Amino acid sequence: MVADLRHAGDKPAGAEALNAPLFHSLMQRLEGGGRWVVLDLGAARSDTLRAFGRFRCRLDIVDLADGLATLRDEADPRVLRQSVETLLPRRGVEGVDIVLCWDLINYLSAPALSAVMETIAARCKPGALAHGLVYYSMRTMPQQPGCFVPVDDQRLINKAVPGPERPAPRYSPEDLARCMPRYTVERGRLLRNGMQEFLFRL
Repeated sequence: MVADLRHAGDKPAGAEALNAPLFHSLMQRLEGGGRWVVLDLGAARSDTLRAFGRFRCRLDIVDLADGLATLRDEADPRVLRQSVETLLPRRGVEGVDIVLCWDLINYLSAPALSAVMETIAARCKPGALAHGLVYYSMRTMPQQPGCFVPVDDQRLINKAVPGPERPAPRYSPEDLARCMPRYTVERGRLLRNGMQEFLFRL
C-alpha cells in the first residue's frame, strides 16, 4: 500500500504514551528536508499518516503481522525469502531510506527475522535506517503484535487492546547481530516500559 500523506485521521487515545528518543532522532532527520522513502511494517493508521504527512516522503505500508502465520514454522531460508517477497511491496525505483519495524521483531523466529530483514535490505539504499522495539527485560509479551503509532515526534503509543500473553524471545544485541548480519546497531536505548529501542543501519 502506498499511503496518501495528505490525509489526517483520529487523535491518539488509549494507553500511556512512551518516550522514544530514537524514533525522535528519525523524525529529526526527516525535518532536515529532502525526499524520503519510508517502509512501514505495521497496519495503516491515521496517526502515522499524520506524523509523516508534513514531510516530502513516500510511505509504503505493509501489515506484516497478517503474514506471520506463513513464516512461523518454516526453517528453509530459500522458502522463507520467497514467502517474504510475496508479503512485501514490489521493489520500486526509489530505494527505502527508513524502515519502521515497531515490535514485529519479537514475533519472528530467528530464521524468519533473517529472511525479513535480508529481503528488506534488497529494497533499501546503502545506509538505510531501521527502527524497532524489542521486549528485553520482560519475560512475557502480548500474544499478538502491538499497534504502535506516533503521538508526536517524540512519543509512541500502543493502541492494541490488552489480551493474553506469551513468552518473549528477549533478543539480545548479539542475537540480533546473528539474525541481521547486514545491519549494525546505530543506537540502543532501554525505555521505561522495559522495551529496548533500537536504530539499525544497513
